[in-house]
Amino acid sequence: MRKISADKVFTISGELLDNAVLICDNDGKILKIAERAEFDHSELEIYNGVLVPGFINAHCHLELSHMKAKVDTGTGLIDFIKSVVTKRNVEQEIILDAIEKAEAEMMEAGIVAVGDISNVPDTFAQKSKGNLKYYSFVEFFDFLQNQNADVEFEKYKAVYDALPLAPGSKKSCVPHAPYSVSEKLFSLINEANKGEVKTISIHNQETPPENELFLHGSGGFVDFYGQFGISLNSFQPNGRPSIHYALEQMDSIHRTLFVHNTLTTANDIKFTQNWNPNVFWASCPNANLYIENNLPNYNVFIDAGAKVCLGTDSLTSNWQLSILSEMQAIAKYQSYVSDEMLLTWATHNGALALGFDDELGSFEVGKKPGINLLYGYEAGSRLISDKTLVKRLI
Repeated sequence: MRKISADKVFTISGELLDNAVLICDNDGKILKIAERAEFDHSELEIYNGVLVPGFINAHCHLELSHMKAKVDTGTGLIDFIKSVVTKRNVEQEIILDAIEKAEAEMMEAGIVAVGDISNVPDTFAQKSKGNLKYYSFVEFFDFLQNQNADVEFEKYKAVYDALPLAPGSKKSCVPHAPYSVSEKLFSLINEANKGEVKTISIHNQETPPENELFLHGSGGFVDFYGQFGISLNSFQPNGRPSIHYALEQMDSIHRTLFVHNTLTTANDIKFTQNWNPNVFWASCPNANLYIENNLPNYNVFIDAGAKVCLGTDSLTSNWQLSILSEMQAIAKYQSYVSDEMLLTWATHNGALALGFDDELGSFEVGKKPGINLLYGYEAGSRLISDKTLVKRLI
């Protein structure tokens, strides 16, 4: 049994308790939350800092870890995608080594669960070790070509079927993005996920050409597909932002995780939350800065009471895989977001989004959420300052 205390303990209600004690067994299960005054100090592990649950990385591409520093910053999403497509294939040994090291980096950074995109089986052996909980999102895309939907579905369904699940991990079939999935392929994905409520992830509104395609049938994606010999002549824009096309195709029974959302408006959020109240919005601020030099307007999400969570994206589009660094980026550029709200996004909301909240995301009796110590900040400064560091205690 361990009795762990610090200056403050972050609670599920978003409060910071003074001098609380987390009593847990050797496996990290929370047995009781008590007050320090109940114990002799010699019984306690006492730290300077704040105790927070293990972080949830709601959006990652672990399979792209070998591409760190291989793609230029600030190019915009379309050129970024071109670089990924042309540079991702290297020796398998290099890929697997990078995946193992990236997972170790996440564990060191206090991450306990990951919503991870899989297009290929490269990460499966590492995930099967059970070091972290994974919700693996096997992505499907056919570049809006209805006639190719059956073939592309079978290709990615084979990847999905090949994924073994370590205890506690989950998987689902998901669409890549509105601009890359046809109506027919959406339908096949929906059918594949029938039978239980899952989390469905989709990239959303992270670059202006995405909305332009659906509003006007023009823009950078028309040229991008043309360079690969793919015609969009049969594509009919619906005159609305891209998220509306996705909502028309997706099954609202599932938890739905929209990712990036740098161009998402208050009207988009309202419409989406009327479609399904069980919607989550994953923000990857460092990746948004890396690719597009842009961030979402978090005010519109806060005002709408939206459930925001945090992700790192991949080492192709980020300098590290650290949820603390994502919080620090938001605190630096949109400092109206409070520390308590950022911590909620990084823990409880991420666990809810991935369906891991029965065990992770908050300090509650019976859960095994992991325990992180945030330390190194100065009195009176923002908790999530550049001086704040994280240490994984459990």
